[in-house]
Amino acid sequence: MMRKALTFMMNRKKITVFLIALVVLSLFASFASFAPFVPDASAQTAKSKYFAADSAWKKLRNNPKRQKYRDQWFACIRRYEAVYKLDPNGEWAAAGLFKAGQLYYSLSRRSYLDSDRQEAIDIFERIIKRYPKSAYANKAAAEIRKITKTSPKRSVSTKSISSKGKPPSGGSRAKTAKDKYYAADAAYKKLRKSPRKLKYRDQWLVCINKYKAVYDHNPRGEWAAAGLYKTGKLYYELYKRSSRKSDKKNSIDTFERIVRNHPGSRYNKRAVWEVKRITGRNIQVAKSDTGTTETTKDKFCRPETEISLASEPKGISEIRNIRYWSNPSYTRVVIDADKDTRYHHRLLKEDPSIHKPPRLYVDLDRSVLCSEFDKVIPINDNLLKNARVGQHTPDSVRVVVDIKSFDNYKIFSLKNPFRIVIDVWGKKSGNRHGGKQYHASKGSTKNSDKILPSAIAKQFALGVKRIVIDPGHGGRDYGAPGYLKGVHEKYVVLSLAKKLAARIKKDLGCEVVLTRNNNKFLTLEERTAIANTKNADLFISLHTNAARSRHAYGIETYFLNLATDADAIRVAAKENATSEKNISDLQSILTDLMQNAKINESSRLATHVHESMCKNLKKKYSRIKSKGVKQAPFYVLLGAQMPSILIETAFISNPRECKRLVDPKYQENLCKAIVDGIRNYMRETNPTAFINKGANYNKF
Repeated sequence: MMRKALTFMMNRKKITVFLIALVVLSLFASFASFAPFVPDASAQTAKSKYFAADSAWKKLRNNPKRQKYRDQWFACIRRYEAVYKLDPNGEWAAAGLFKAGQLYYSLSRRSYLDSDRQEAIDIFERIIKRYPKSAYANKAAAEIRKITKTSPKRSVSTKSISSKGKPPSGGSRAKTAKDKYYAADAAYKKLRKSPRKLKYRDQWLVCINKYKAVYDHNPRGEWAAAGLYKTGKLYYELYKRSSRKSDKKNSIDTFERIVRNHPGSRYNKRAVWEVKRITGRNIQVAKSDTGTTETTKDKFCRPETEISLASEPKGISEIRNIRYWSNPSYTRVVIDADKDTRYHHRLLKEDPSIHKPPRLYVDLDRSVLCSEFDKVIPINDNLLKNARVGQHTPDSVRVVVDIKSFDNYKIFSLKNPFRIVIDVWGKKSGNRHGGKQYHASKGSTKNSDKILPSAIAKQFALGVKRIVIDPGHGGRDYGAPGYLKGVHEKYVVLSLAKKLAARIKKDLGCEVVLTRNNNKFLTLEERTAIANTKNADLFISLHTNAARSRHAYGIETYFLNLATDADAIRVAAKENATSEKNISDLQSILTDLMQNAKINESSRLATHVHESMCKNLKKKYSRIKSKGVKQAPFYVLLGAQMPSILIETAFISNPRECKRLVDPKYQENLCKAIVDGIRNYMRETNPTAFINKGANYNKF
């Protein structure tokens, strides 16, 4: 009986479970049949998101402390935008956008950032265009009228917002915007020069607001993007000091505004690059319904263009400095930029009607001006008055050199880093050390500009009186590393140069000038400028060679000309701190920069010095190898107005020659051999100069 009772109870439980499952399934079926009458799930979620955003906004409104932080505002704005993005065609989409626009405008009244105000206008404009039948369309139009009414510096209407974004003509407004830009630059320059003011946030905001005023003055003018770009740059500089996320966000928002509202500006690509640098992400730009561009966070569509970080070096360059060296008859001006750019120049005649002297200007395309140096550089020598630099257009920089008098000029560029060199020569005089300059221009039509080889003897009638010695490298430029630990080229050649200078003074009685007498960095064009401004008769640049193979050894002597072999190009690329490709580019301009008479004299000097080094050193040392006299385009010799050579004294990468280069006795023997070579050159050039030179010459 017990067994039957248990079996009955178990069967009863199974029947009960089965009946319950049947009821549940029937309920599901009934719900499914009534599905058409249930509200859409996405709409329910959009509604819940809207009320969640409202709740977050209420908390922010009731907390004045949190209202001071931009990221708190954006947390609420993003919640309202999420309502729109969840269901762009739903009934809650326009409501979410409208509240997002209102919060942007409220934020702009606290931040005084025009990008926030413009973002509000953009959102309201989108509501009008996308939801014209919605009640929020009229509300959005009313908000636009209110915003533009409370912004007197800006005259924006719904019609102008929905236009195709074509900027109005420049006129006086563009000129005023340009003036505002320069005023902002001047304020920022003062700030940069005051470490005390840099500590205060309000000082940064003053400069930022000045740049924003450029944009506010004419938001669709040609200077608008330039003002926005500098605003973004300063916000990011401020962020690096303050570590406030709001400053970083302001910077990113400003750059994104350039991309969105100024697609035709050349600041567009640079703004994209800045966003990439700050955030690590690319901005994907697409055409919007209004003719401007939107980021993909605003509109889901295939991007027409995507600009990567790698494209920036080919884009906008920044002009960072202007340097000059001068004497009464020669001036060299150098324009420094952070990357290669195209440029063109023109010489303008004197214009008495506007009291303008003769002037030479250089326009650098796709360039912007750094605010950290003077806009007017006084020179005031016999040739030039000053150099002036300015942002000629939003994407080009003009450098103007005001001229007093000149005979000829030449302009060429160097690379790594990119710089433009302007050489200006004065009228020729009878005495070289009194200001005589000799040069030639391929484009010149005057026969007097050409120097015949027969004139060489006359030019050196007074003999060699002043020699400039250039120890290569220095400072942050260590040169080639030696085989021995701790040995570097910059130290070895400086020691050689000092010993060579002392021996030249003693044995030849010539005045000697060192381009550097300590561990100091000099640019290559500065070394040549020193030789030119000192009116040197000879220029000798000292270096040590290096190669990947430690077995390479020997002595090479170079003069300036087109390279004749791959080895010469390699050496020139190493000493120029550039690539072999740039060397081949440089060779194309050499013909227009050099004169045959000077090349011949340089070749003669190189031959005498090289033969003397090899001959004298072979008497005292084994395995002295002559690698010959060669020619190559060296930056340090470019533009030199006197016979000039570059000596690769030995291979510092070779174990044997590295040990010799640090040996004081070897250095003395090497310097004596160089002096003997200079003496042989001087005797061949002007033998009569040795007749009455005294004991130092007669004993030879």
